[in-house]
Amino acid sequence: MIASHLLAYYFTELHHDHVQKVDKFLYHMRLSEENLMDVSMRFRKEMDKGLGRDTNPTAAVKMLPTFVRSTPDGTETGDFLALDLGGTNFRILLVKVSSNGKQKVEMKNQIYEIPENIMRGHGTELFDHIAECLADFLEKMGIKDKKLPLGFTFSFPCQQTKLDEHVTMFASVQSFLVSWTKGFKASGVEGKDVVGLLRKAINKRGDFDIDIVAVINDTVGTMMTCGYDDHHCEIGLIVGTGTNACYMEEMRHLELVDGDEGRMCVNIEWGAFGDDGSLNDLRTEFDREIDAGSLFPGKQLFEKMISGMYMGELVRLILVKMAKDGLLFQGHTTPDLLTTGHFQTSVISAIENERNNEGLVSAEKVLRGLGLDPSPEDCVATQRVCQIVSTRAAHLCAATLAAVLRQIRDNKAAEKLRTTIGVDGSVYKNHPQFARRLHKMVRWLVPDCDVRFIRSEDGSGKGAAMVTAVAYRLAKQHAERQRTLDTLRLSRDQLLKVKKRMEEEMCRGLAKETHDKATVKMLPTFVRATPDGTERGDFLALDLGGTNFRVLLVRVRSGKRRSVEMHNKIYAIPQDIMQGTGEELFDHIVHCIADFLEYMGMKGASLPLGFTFSFPCHQTKLDQGVLIKWTKGFKASGCEGEDVATLLKDAIHRHEEFDLDVVAVVNDTVGTMMTCGHEDPQCEVGLIVGTGTNACYMEEMSNVELVDGDEGRMCVNMEWGAFGDSGELDDVSTDFDRGVDEQSAYPGKQRYEKMISGMYLGEVVRNVLLDFTSKGLLFRGKLSERLKTRGIFETKFLSQIESDRLALRQVRTILQHLGLTTSTCDDSILVKEVCSVVSKRAAQLCGAGLAAVVDKIRLNRKLDQLKITVGVDGTLYKLHPHFSTIMRETLKDLAPNCDVTLVQSEDGSGKGAALITAVACRLRDAKK
Repeated sequence: MIASHLLAYYFTELHHDHVQKVDKFLYHMRLSEENLMDVSMRFRKEMDKGLGRDTNPTAAVKMLPTFVRSTPDGTETGDFLALDLGGTNFRILLVKVSSNGKQKVEMKNQIYEIPENIMRGHGTELFDHIAECLADFLEKMGIKDKKLPLGFTFSFPCQQTKLDEHVTMFASVQSFLVSWTKGFKASGVEGKDVVGLLRKAINKRGDFDIDIVAVINDTVGTMMTCGYDDHHCEIGLIVGTGTNACYMEEMRHLELVDGDEGRMCVNIEWGAFGDDGSLNDLRTEFDREIDAGSLFPGKQLFEKMISGMYMGELVRLILVKMAKDGLLFQGHTTPDLLTTGHFQTSVISAIENERNNEGLVSAEKVLRGLGLDPSPEDCVATQRVCQIVSTRAAHLCAATLAAVLRQIRDNKAAEKLRTTIGVDGSVYKNHPQFARRLHKMVRWLVPDCDVRFIRSEDGSGKGAAMVTAVAYRLAKQHAERQRTLDTLRLSRDQLLKVKKRMEEEMCRGLAKETHDKATVKMLPTFVRATPDGTERGDFLALDLGGTNFRVLLVRVRSGKRRSVEMHNKIYAIPQDIMQGTGEELFDHIVHCIADFLEYMGMKGASLPLGFTFSFPCHQTKLDQGVLIKWTKGFKASGCEGEDVATLLKDAIHRHEEFDLDVVAVVNDTVGTMMTCGHEDPQCEVGLIVGTGTNACYMEEMSNVELVDGDEGRMCVNMEWGAFGDSGELDDVSTDFDRGVDEQSAYPGKQRYEKMISGMYLGEVVRNVLLDFTSKGLLFRGKLSERLKTRGIFETKFLSQIESDRLALRQVRTILQHLGLTTSTCDDSILVKEVCSVVSKRAAQLCGAGLAAVVDKIRLNRKLDQLKITVGVDGTLYKLHPHFSTIMRETLKDLAPNCDVTLVQSEDGSGKGAALITAVACRLRDAKK
């Protein structure tokens, strides 16, 4: 009878009139899309305040760190306990998580009561009771003798502070109760660490032991539960009796916690949004009345506009006001309608049920239950009031959620964000329209976010277990990764041994008797002095080391205004000339020199020339270099075993356009020392750390047994890249180094260089990443074909990844460029750590070698303290963000009696060659 009566009425014009009447009365509750966008922007600013160290104390939205640093990846396994405490009853759960290629979670649980006298007694009694129930549960499950990890859902306001050392970096295990709620008043607990109190109660019993790994709230549990089924889930949302949200934030934005790498789940505590007055323009007289009558006036104002605890009361207050204004119930009210709490949120869900107009039937039933005699118009109006109140709640929730989504999207610098939100709570689950309205408004507010909503299954129980499972997975993986990386970390004792062995090999290379067997060849360069500032004149330099080469005119000026002015031109060497005859190659070089002299307006000039020839050579004089072997794609016939200076002179004579005085054949290490030596007379060491590595220094002639004469000094080209070829580095070498060596063009050769230089560091990193991936410690165990490709991980990526200015999302972009599209934030952190460990070892090894060089110079000169400058060049030294600092620190530590200044070289292969020529000319002129 009621149903048909209302149904007939529902379709009359009167229905429309009464809806309009309510809409007009509740005008301020009906928020426009522009209003909601504005709320979203306001909330984003509140999030920023909560994240900032300086602004957090005054922020209404607290953005609390949870110390949960990762979401499930589906590989978690094991048995875990969960303790869910949040009311007069609490639960203990045994959660079995298995993967075996198919994720599975089995749960057994039991509910225990907390008697009222214990809830309101002393805290010791409360935690003793919980420990007793735990013992009972473990006994019933037959697992009392096992020490299982436990996750603790403690749904009271808490401040979490630090991490457990056992699972460092992964889960919070200290949680200080701020204040009891929900009828609890156990004394001696507020302000105390609830985990410590529970541990104390368990230890007092002594009949079982558990490992409390994590304390969480239900929002985090919701995110983790959904995250187990959907790896894109990085937001948790609760809309029930109360409301809150959490999400995975970049550590670099979370100023309340030390460290700026990775992510951490932030408990937003968004119910307090508006407590500082930021929502005053949107709050209605009904919102203010609800707040005034609440337990905590002025607090949780946003929650009071959204959550199930207050939604029914809002509707009741509106109905009362409309009745008193004569708009409903013929102006009548009843004692039940005037009684707080007599209009439950659950009845809103029933009244808004649109199926076969069941909602209007429910409205009449509810109103009659309040002692009213509603007309059909009253039922329609009541339904409309419910719709407006619940729609406002859904839309306000959407506005704040949109701000969180924008934050995550901006963190990732993504044009379109794809993410999942795990949701729980009675309003979201039970209200027939709430979820649909929320989803629709979120998609309107953030169209550039592809959002999936999934309902959580037992976030407070299963979620606590999942936090614990993730913490244990990460702890286990962390320990295994560190064991591997520790093989690449060098102790001070190991570095001192490297330094000592380098010193021994240097002595063997200098001595005539042991030179042939020495790995460090200590080749004489016949460069006998560094610049003294009196050099002057015009010099040509020729820099040949690849498919392009340079011709330079270098004008050196002495006196007060010492200067070096350079002009150069780059020329290509065609492939057919690189692989033709030696005559063709050197004729081409001379033709380019002639072109350069004409270009400079110096056709026919006769100038001294320094020849930087970056191929393996044996020198017996400064102006002579016998090519041992072509490299870098050159195969010109008739050159190996010949003096390249003679080959160049012969070509000049064949050309007969100009004459040059080939004064010096040099390598780039010596050029580096000479370039820096022109600016700093104390520069007596040259170092290259780029694609390859090498060093040279000024040695006492009395120690250079391969050259006659004991007077003065000579620059020695150490060729230190071969250090270790006789096993000197075996004890600091790893399987990754051996893999790189075996796959190289010259296995067993240049072992020191393969642990230091740019040509090989990327490959060492790639080998480590392959190892980690094969063990399931990286990229979820999925090997990409690109990562299997030798040389794909270039050393430049180390410099980019280790840049302090580079966010992890940019690291991820580099990994995606390498075909590692499945990489996660955690993967990016690990890749960065691997790069850091490998490059640090390289810098330390280089520092140890350099320490041997400067200490030898100090001992040569019988000095207690040596002050010396080292000229350095090379892409790795120049471009890597930390290499030079680590090398300098190692050098200072291992050679404390040497005050070393490192100076970056400017064009050692061009300017350096000219300066060697200038010094040689000065010495030659002095002899004359």
